Amino acid sequence: MRQEKIALLIYGLPGSGKGTQADLAANMFGLVNFDTGRHLESLWYDPKRQKESLVQKERKLFEEGKLNTPNFVLREVSGAVRKTNAKWLGIVFSGSPRTMHEAERLIPLLEKLYGRKKVFFFFLNIDPKDSVERNTKRRLCSVCRTALLAKYYPSKKPKHCPRCAGMLYRRSLDRAPVIRRRIEEYKTRTAPILAYLKKRGSKIKTIDGRVKPYEVFKHIEKTINAGLK
Repeated sequence: MRQEKIALLIYGLPGSGKGTQADLAANMFGLVNFDTGRHLESLWYDPKRQKESLVQKERKLFEEGKLNTPNFVLREVSGAVRKTNAKWLGIVFSGSPRTMHEAERLIPLLEKLYGRKKVFFFFLNIDPKDSVERNTKRRLCSVCRTALLAKYYPSKKPKHCPRCAGMLYRRSLDRAPVIRRRIEEYKTRTAPILAYLKKRGSKIKTIDGRVKPYEVFKHIEKTINAGLK
């Protein structure tokens, strides 16, 4: 495994494969896979913080498929980025920062810490109908949190994780109405970030997210290797 001090930001609709590609990139380049959603989810269900009104408010937004309060997310993520960089480690984000408010503050921070040429942006392109289909079929492992790629799994009713044999479960937000709401949230609050990046001269690599994950990753790996030369 290589150890590169770089930052990757992977965008796309829910279910476009951002998390899978972040995992692959983290393993290939020795990066910290900072999953903002998982980080926040760990806060929502932390037994020690269940009585906090702010946590209750943010958890409700999360379970309704809405984006969390930008200031809250920015504070959490910025702190994690600084700690990661201080340890001389690279970092990869899947779908984060999620709002213009966060992007206008976090992206300059990443470029300051890692250098502009070592911050890479990717967009995984899929149709909204593919987003709904993928997410409603999504199953996660209750132990290792790995997402099951149902399309490539032989069983139509999988129960156990192929990685650790843990029980699979379906998240409450992986329902069609919630996914459609998340898609609209993405269009109005996250998609404008791509225009913002183009305006400031950042290069965004667009990749067809409908193909097999390893084929998507070939493009990501090629882009990073070329950028590091």
